[in-house]
Amino acid sequence: MLKIFALIKKDFLNEISYKFSFFFNIFGVIVSLLTYFFIDKLFGSAVTSGLEEFGVNYFAYVLLSMAFFSYIGVGIGSFSSRIQSEQMQGTLESLLITPTKTYIILLSMGLWNLIFATLDVLIYVAAGIFLFKIDFSQINILATFVVLVLTIASFSSLGVLSASFIIVFKRGNPVGWIINNLEGLLGGVYFPVSVMPGFLQFLAKFLPITYAVRAMQLAVYKGYTLAQIKNECLFLLFFSILLMPLSIYSFKYALNRARKDGSLAQY
Repeated sequence: MLKIFALIKKDFLNEISYKFSFFFNIFGVIVSLLTYFFIDKLFGSAVTSGLEEFGVNYFAYVLLSMAFFSYIGVGIGSFSSRIQSEQMQGTLESLLITPTKTYIILLSMGLWNLIFATLDVLIYVAAGIFLFKIDFSQINILATFVVLVLTIASFSSLGVLSASFIIVFKRGNPVGWIINNLEGLLGGVYFPVSVMPGFLQFLAKFLPITYAVRAMQLAVYKGYTLAQIKNECLFLLFFSILLMPLSIYSFKYALNRARKDGSLAQY
């Protein structure tokens, strides 16, 4: 625990040294929300039929999806971006030769990014409540929490897989590309999956984000219990069990290969 705290403290001190970055992050969230607010005013009625099961308009739907996706997206991007950052700073090799287990280093990277991402979520929620008057009163807190934990587990595994490619290939990350370009498009982040053509809906079934977004929307806006979203939760649990050991194995393999090649500190 002391090592995890020390690594998180290191990341915190590094982050607060860039004060303008934090304020620009807040500004970016607000600009993004305003963009979708006006899109809703112009085209929101076109997807009304796809939003009936959630009981909200398009803007409320996309606000929650974006807040959720930005949070779990940390699980995808945190490991690869942090590994790349440590490589560029010349500290990755020094960090990995310390008597610290690999999973401790990965855990500290993930925890700090989740802590930082929580600030983004709070901005989304505060803007939704106070600026756009969105009603979150129906939320089922237990179901929301369980969905969040299961989603973080599955997406963190994808993030570790992504980091493995960065260690070995430095650039050219197929896992990151697929997630960044397909998850949001096919997984129901920006519009409900039900409005897409049948073959895209079929492809969406193979993405954990599809089940995560739907479960989160129903738990927050409709107050669904765990029993009512059990199918989505089971799929997320399946993805977690499948991906977690695969990601750990791939990361260890990537580290061993980079050490043998002498390319651990290269980028």
